[in-house]
Amino acid sequence: MIPTPLQNNDRYTRLLGKRSLRVVLIIPFVLQVVGAVGLVGYLSFKNGQKAVNDLAAQLQREVSDRVNQHLDNYLAAAYEVTEQNAFAITHGIIDPNDSERLGRFFWKQMKLFKTIGYIIYATPSGDYIGTGYDLYPDRPQTDEVLPRRYGDRLNRTYNLDEQGNRIGIAEVIKYDYRAEDGYKAIVRAKRPAWVGPILWVESPDIISIGFGTSIYDKNNRLIALIGVDQRLSQISDFLKQIQVSPSAKIFILERNGLMIASSSSEPPYRLVKGTAERLKAIDSKDPLIQGTAAFLMEQFGDFKKITNRQQLDFQLKGQRQFVQATPWRDQYGLDWLVVVVVPESDFMAQINANTRNTILLCLVALIVAIALGILTARRITRPIERITQASEEMAGGNLEQAIKPGNIIELAKLTNSFNSMAGQLEELITGLEDKVKERTAELADANAEISALNEQLQAENLRMAAEIEVARKLQQMILPKDEELKQIPELDITGFMEPTDEVGGDYYDVLRHNGGIKIGIGDVTGHGLESGLIMLMTQTTIRALLQHQETDSTKFLSTLNRVIYDNAQRMKSRKTISLAMLDYHAGCISLSGQHEEMIVVRSNGQIERINTDNLGFPLGLLTNIDEFIGQTQVQLQSGDGVVLYTDGIIEAKNDHRQEYGLERLCNVLSQHWQQTVDEIRQAVVADVQQHIGESKIRDDITLLILKQK
Repeated sequence: MIPTPLQNNDRYTRLLGKRSLRVVLIIPFVLQVVGAVGLVGYLSFKNGQKAVNDLAAQLQREVSDRVNQHLDNYLAAAYEVTEQNAFAITHGIIDPNDSERLGRFFWKQMKLFKTIGYIIYATPSGDYIGTGYDLYPDRPQTDEVLPRRYGDRLNRTYNLDEQGNRIGIAEVIKYDYRAEDGYKAIVRAKRPAWVGPILWVESPDIISIGFGTSIYDKNNRLIALIGVDQRLSQISDFLKQIQVSPSAKIFILERNGLMIASSSSEPPYRLVKGTAERLKAIDSKDPLIQGTAAFLMEQFGDFKKITNRQQLDFQLKGQRQFVQATPWRDQYGLDWLVVVVVPESDFMAQINANTRNTILLCLVALIVAIALGILTARRITRPIERITQASEEMAGGNLEQAIKPGNIIELAKLTNSFNSMAGQLEELITGLEDKVKERTAELADANAEISALNEQLQAENLRMAAEIEVARKLQQMILPKDEELKQIPELDITGFMEPTDEVGGDYYDVLRHNGGIKIGIGDVTGHGLESGLIMLMTQTTIRALLQHQETDSTKFLSTLNRVIYDNAQRMKSRKTISLAMLDYHAGCISLSGQHEEMIVVRSNGQIERINTDNLGFPLGLLTNIDEFIGQTQVQLQSGDGVVLYTDGIIEAKNDHRQEYGLERLCNVLSQHWQQTVDEIRQAVVADVQQHIGESKIRDDITLLILKQK
């Protein structure tokens, strides 16, 4: 009797795959070694990371303490100088009426205290004597205002020689120190107090802070004010000298976020329209400082809420950063924040080296384990290979194989299985061929179905492309034509629109109505077919409102918003549109709605910019926007004009990701304003295209220019 073969043994093949016995014997050795070495390496790596965390926290604490101590010592100069001068004047050691001697005394103090930038003596009657760096950041001078001596309130500025003696007047201007905010603040405080910090107007690289105290007589009447301006720039120099790690940053900021000092080379100010303003940490161009400040604001909501030392970490561009924020305060009201941020990568070099060593050891152990496994497997598999060879002969059709069973029970069972295989082989092969034919037929049917679906998909794509082309043509058809614009006698008008997709989301229109002209320009969020549909809704609704004689700007925009909002809700669309509406009549333009700034160009090329943020609200976002709608008016003379545009122009980027910008647009308009509106339009479009270069246009571009005849 032929033994019955084992059933369903193919599931073991699918589960384990085909493996030789040698591989099966070797794999356990390899897995054990790799697992052990890998576990050791992983634990070593995690312990290294913990050590890095502890080291970073300890290092940041030491650096913060060192910075706090430096601030204590650094700013103590202001206390000491102010206290010395108040004592010297109240005890008659220095006569404040001797202005030259007082100025030399101040000069000597500045030589002794290098961080002091200016020393002041002032009285309620208007006397003022100050020595320090005023007109020049590197050359001290003496200022004096003495009404009782000179009979005027002029500030006389004297240059000083190397001994502090006056060598000539550098400047004479009218000046009253009592009008300064610093003087008023110290008088109000009635105790030693800080004022500032501020940027030096002449040298914005220098930040200084004022410290002063009031002097009173026995009747508690104010007789004088003593003060100093102390430079804070040297604090940055100190921070740069601290060696924390290669990429670490230390910075100090006020609780309002303004920078005091940092270890970065970035200046403590930025230029805004040509004027120096103090730099906020979240506006820093140093990515580590900016990222850390943004993280702290997100974590606490306000720098003022950091009341004690905070040890934190965060991710910046996929890299972990350790940050410690420590408050620093003094007895006279200063309240700053010392922040130390260290990238984890600065400490991971050695750990990564250890990881590489661990991987190398794992590879060596793997090779050794494979070698030992091969030797062991060979001794076991030799008897089995003889059985395998006989099995291959039988699989080739030679079923007359006689294998003598060995002494191993498992091999004897395998021999019996081979003997039973010959009778069943033919039946098995025949059944297998039938299954192959059946499967081939199934595959052919599936292939035919896929081909039919592919043809259907191609037809659908052609249909959609045709529909989009129709939508694009419809959109172009409803835009005002040049011959329409030329029929307006009061104005020269020209327009331009270029969508980034087949269907754009920008809108503009010029309509005559009841003796006036209605002008609209808008920008739907995004672009494409859905944005184009919102644009068509806007254009249609505006014309309908005009036909119903709606002239009130608030009702006009409110109704238009409601229509777009209801339709967007029905479409389940999140699209909105920023829209500005202009009503022109007899040289007067009434503007309402929120959009980009409206540019007014006078006949001489002078530019005026009208901000529309308070004149409306994006349409389609809220059900009712009546409370946001406002209106403003602009009067046009002959040669004056208005330029409207969408953000696709000012936000157009070149290959360096630099935006075209509103300033550049204004410059081009001013330079070409004496030309015709068509020539102005061509100049603007050409300049934008030159800026973009080979870059892809990423947003719809729309421009509308009108000029009073």
